[in-house]
Amino acid sequence: MTGRQRREQLVSVARSVFAEKGFEPASVEEIASRAEVSKPVVYEHFGGKEGIYAVVVDREVQELSDRLTAALSVRDHPKRIVERTALVLLDYIEQNEDGFRILIRDSPVAQATGPFSSMLGDVARNVESLLVNQFEEHQLDPDTAALYAQMLVGMIAFTGQWWLEAKEPDKATVAAHLTNLGWNGLRGMQRTPVLTTLDVE
Repeated sequence: MTGRQRREQLVSVARSVFAEKGFEPASVEEIASRAEVSKPVVYEHFGGKEGIYAVVVDREVQELSDRLTAALSVRDHPKRIVERTALVLLDYIEQNEDGFRILIRDSPVAQATGPFSSMLGDVARNVESLLVNQFEEHQLDPDTAALYAQMLVGMIAFTGQWWLEAKEPDKATVAAHLTNLGWNGLRGMQRTPVLTTLDVE
């Protein structure tokens, strides 16, 4: 096995271990054992657990980010952009369950830091730029586009976490319901929303 092949083997094995156990419980010993190599081989290629974990996470973030960026870069009707974005995330989860588990286990949506949250922030900024034009066209306040972008991206990401475990309904149905809420909510927005308080006797 060449050095490159060994490196790829170790990344693949480590990906499975981190997905199964999370970062803290995972160990170099287990990664080496599953790869049928000695611990020094892992250290030689990655310097330790942190190094190989960084490579695994960077690859997952890059793949998911590339998919989402491609979905958002196609000029289309806003409703279809919401549909496509939801489907891209659900496709990734279906095809890369281990990778998504790694991203959300140690970097959940609720955290303000971490690679997954940073990536979602980038996606939200792309969504914001799309919403600004739509808001101006519909005479809505474009300054609120950033807020609504965070809402849409958070809704899709959090639903994806839930669907990872639920596995039903099927992804097309989930994407349709996400689009239903996101698109119909945006379409019926008020220019100046206010809270309504109900006085209960």
